[in-house]
This record gives sequence, structure tokens and C-alpha cells, in this order.
Amino acid sequence: MRYLPLTETDRSAMLAKIGAADIDALFADVPAEARLTGPIEGLPLHQSEMAVERHMRALAKKNLAAADAAFFCGAGAYRHHIPASVDHIIQRGEFLTAYTPYQPEIAQGTLQMLFEFQTQVARLYGCAVANASMYDGSTAAWEAVAMASRVTRRRRAVLSGALHPHYVETIRTMAKFTGDEIADALPTIQGNPDIGGLIDRIDDQTSCVVVQYPDILGRLTDLAAIAEAAHAKGALLIAVNTEPVALGAIQSPGELGADIVVGEGQALGVGLQFGGPYLGLFAVRDPKHVRQMPGRLCGETVDADGKRGFVLTLSTREQHIRREKATSNICTNSGLCALAFSVHLTLLGEEGLRRLAAENHRLACLAADRLAKVPGVRVLNDSFFNEFTVMLGQDARNVVRRLTDRQILAGVSLGRLYPAQAALHEGLVVAVTETTSEEDIETLASALEEVLA
Repeated sequence: MRYLPLTETDRSAMLAKIGAADIDALFADVPAEARLTGPIEGLPLHQSEMAVERHMRALAKKNLAAADAAFFCGAGAYRHHIPASVDHIIQRGEFLTAYTPYQPEIAQGTLQMLFEFQTQVARLYGCAVANASMYDGSTAAWEAVAMASRVTRRRRAVLSGALHPHYVETIRTMAKFTGDEIADALPTIQGNPDIGGLIDRIDDQTSCVVVQYPDILGRLTDLAAIAEAAHAKGALLIAVNTEPVALGAIQSPGELGADIVVGEGQALGVGLQFGGPYLGLFAVRDPKHVRQMPGRLCGETVDADGKRGFVLTLSTREQHIRREKATSNICTNSGLCALAFSVHLTLLGEEGLRRLAAENHRLACLAADRLAKVPGVRVLNDSFFNEFTVMLGQDARNVVRRLTDRQILAGVSLGRLYPAQAALHEGLVVAVTETTSEEDIETLASALEEVLA
């Protein structure tokens, strides 16, 4: 296809139409301090392809990958074993479509997969309806807050102090443009979540209460008590789950009274990949809230011949055209990641997911018991699934760096998550999955004994 660039005449006509004097006028809203005044210092203006490849390979070698170390990092992104069959199946032609499944007659494979994916997420979350996915867990959490504002016609969201700080920041960033009041807090360093303190913050102006389950410290929250308190004030309960494997062992949020359940689906079918792409999950317990849901929904239908078929439904094709009238600023879905999630969960089945969850918990219990024996280490949690917090008696960031030098990725320090909160800096969030061996646990414990001595 020939490429026909714009001519100066074309540019002049377009600028005249919108009333701009020149191209620079289009960037007038960009702060001066954010603009480049010249070439970036130290960066060559150009390099050959081979030189760039060599440079990128050298940078890649500096990484310590999860598979190459004793790995205990979690805090919202988890390393699980992904069967080779997942990658094989997601590449099959049945799931290919030109861009997006707007034309159901040529995208039945993709649409059926999305329908089944929605069914799996709804069952996993204990909800009535799930959408065809969001970008990631943090943006899904914001979309839930925005939806709660539409449903309740209120503008105050109460966030649990134990909600992942990255999710909190995403919500606060988006709320700047909607005017929603975000009432957040810091996590309490105690064995169980401060449910009473959270309930006390709910008032008659609260649109929703956002609670992570399990929370950022790995603790399990009594969602039923919070749901009752929220509903008594006319607010919705939003449950956030960052580890879907946990739902193979613990009660689903929808069964405990959560009105909207969102989360990160990366743990199933999607590797860590140094940070993405990931997969946002979104579901509602009450069918009457379906029309307020963001994103895409896939539905089942019958064609003119009475044959079963699948179509996108209840979705404005390009919601961004509607601007402030849209139910969401997301008008797509993470299709490939959703497919990988669905394939992995299908291969596991309900029994397989429960067995996987049980193995995760077993190994986490072994790790917690072993680390508790290390002098200077205190296990914080009274309850957990496959992730818990230990207090080290010193800045955990320094400990993590020293252990990294020993090829041990010991976990996520609370100082990294809350750099401005000195009271939290001694905490280390440790995640254990089926990929963690008992040898890895002993390696971490032995190294901690030496580093903390």
C-alpha cells in the first residue's frame, strides 16, 4: 500500500479548521519543564540495528529473572507454573480475528472464548455477571469506584488501609478528573486487619468501601461484616483480589456480600514478564447493575437458523466518543491475556484449582514456620493464603538488596511500597507458590539468619 503523507497545504487547512496558528500550539498545555529543549544528554542520535541489539542484550543480562533465583516476590504479581499447552492453544487459528470481534460472523471462536471466560470469572468471584476483562487490576479497581458513584449517586469512596498502594494511587489519579473524594489510610501493622476502624469511616455520603482480599499484607478480611456495615449506610462493597488462585481455597467475595468484585488475573495463564501486559477482572453480584458495568460483555444468542452463537452486547462500540457520558474510559479488553487465563483455568478445572490452592497454602505454612525460627524475624499474620508479612527489625529494603546478591529474591519490602512511611520499613511481604521448593524456603531462611546476625 502506498503511503501518502500530508502536504503543507493539508496541514495548513487542518490547523485553520481548529483555529491553531501552528503545530506548536497543539502542545501549549504541556508544562515547559516537561518539554525537551534539545537532544537527550548521553543518548546518541542514532545507532545501527546491530549496535542497538548488543546494547539491549547487555541490559537484559543485568536482570535476575524469577526462574533463575529462589523467588518469593508477590504483592500483586505472582509466579505460577503455566503449562506449555496454554501457549500452544492460544495460538490456534480459532481465536484469531482481524482486530476486535465486532463482526461475529468471522469471530465466533474469540467470542465463545470470551463468553466462557466471563462465566469462569463470575463463578470464581461468586457473582452473577462478569465482563470480558479490563486492562489490569488497578484500573479495574478505579472503574469499580466510578461505577459505584453512578449507582449510588454519591462521591465518597472509603479505601481500606490494606489496599495495594499502587491501586490506591491509580484510584486517586483518576479521581482528580471526576471530583470523587478518596478517603484512604495506611495499613495497620497487626496480625488481623483493622475492620472496626474501616467500618467507623463509613458514613451516609459513602458510595463504596474498597477492600483487598487477601490484603496487601496477606491477611484475610471478614468481608461479610464490612458488607453489612456498608449496606446499612447505602454504600456498595468493592472487593479487590490480586491472587485468583486464593479463591480455590477461600470463600468467594460475592458469597460474602461484595457488590462488585475486581482483581488481577495475571496469576493464571500469564507470566510475570517484568511487569505486563496483565489482565483486569470485573464482576457484579446483582444483575440489575449490569448496565452500569464498564468495558465489553459477550452474550449468547441464536442466529436466523436457530444455531447457537455469540455476540458483543450491552456495549457502546466506541465509548470514548461519548466522553463524559460514557460508563468507562475503557472500551476494549485484554483479549489475549483473557484467553490464556481461560485456557489455564479450563485445564485445571475446579478440582485442579482447589488442589493447586492447597499446595500453595501448604508451602506457605512451611515457609512461615521456618522463617519464624530465624532470630530477629517475626511473622505478622494471624491468617494468610500463600502470602504473609514478616517484620525484620531493620529496614527490609537493605535486607532484600543483600539477599539479591546471593541470587535470592526474598520478597517485596513495605519500604518499597510505602517509601514515605518509616514505621512500615521493617516489613517484608513474602509470597510462596507451587513453584517454590522446600529447598528454596531453607535457602531463604539460612541466608536471612546470616544477613540479620
